[in-house]
Amino acid sequence: MSHPPVRLGTFPTPLEPAPRLAAALGLGPDDLWVKRDDLAGPGGGGNKVRKLEWTVGAALAEGADTMVTTGAPQSNHARLTAAAAARLGLDAVLVLRGSPGASHSGNLALDGLLGARLVWAGAVDQAGLDAAAAEVCARLRAGGARPALIPFGGSSALGARGYVRCGEELREQVPDLRTAVVALGSGGTMAGLVAALGTGSVLGVDVGALADPAAAVAGFAAPHTAEEVTDRRLRVRRDQVGDGYAALTGPAAEALRLAARTEGLLLDPTYTARALAGLAAAVRDGGVRRGERTVFVHTGGLPGLFGHAEAVAYAEEGAGAFHRDG
Repeated sequence: MSHPPVRLGTFPTPLEPAPRLAAALGLGPDDLWVKRDDLAGPGGGGNKVRKLEWTVGAALAEGADTMVTTGAPQSNHARLTAAAAARLGLDAVLVLRGSPGASHSGNLALDGLLGARLVWAGAVDQAGLDAAAAEVCARLRAGGARPALIPFGGSSALGARGYVRCGEELREQVPDLRTAVVALGSGGTMAGLVAALGTGSVLGVDVGALADPAAAVAGFAAPHTAEEVTDRRLRVRRDQVGDGYAALTGPAAEALRLAARTEGLLLDPTYTARALAGLAAAVRDGGVRRGERTVFVHTGGLPGLFGHAEAVAYAEEGAGAFHRDG
């Protein structure tokens, strides 16, 4: 059964030119534009808002009063699930991988501010995290609550509908779009864009969240398009993962600084900085060319920067100081 989405964001999100960043990457002044999905919705905004409109809408239609979801400690999706729950008067329980550390900054601080309850699942893989979430849901039901389990990263065929709509916005905003560049995590964002724009028009930059993200994209996109979507037809770069999802790579660090100093554009170290590093690599190897209209989809995640000690230290290294004598 199809359920209507709940309204959480304000759409369409803005499309902004990025001529100084384009020049730094070797593109023409009118070639590069930024889709500002980081400005969408409550709780600091980001791409998960579009997915949550559909997944939370379905949960509400089924009578849920508690949103349960999973993620890493600095999960943007978990933070935005908590924000959506707060806006709608629901409870939120976030089942996070790992254990409480000394730092509660970044997304964790906002999770608490938004009123979410945190459950730490320990050092588990994705299957273990899913099992912990199922156990939490069972305990909530036993206590009289009506929980709904929102999928990891908000990504599912249902959640991908939010990015089908984003792709439709892009078609209207940029009729001559050649390539939309986006971070590839749990797969739902890229899947919706692929369904709306076609496999050849979307470049996903893998951030290391899943072992096989292309398979996830293909599966989530299939219900929304007549095009045959297979792993091999997708444009995916897997050269920006580095030492893993949680690690700050050299190219991502450079991308953080480049975006900030050319356009005043703030990225996060895990998703959007890797995506921009992937775009830079694609320009160098000819996958993205000068004279073609390219859109960088800014999926948000800025709070995660403040919860990433390595990225904060890198940012502080670049801070100049003005000393007044006397």
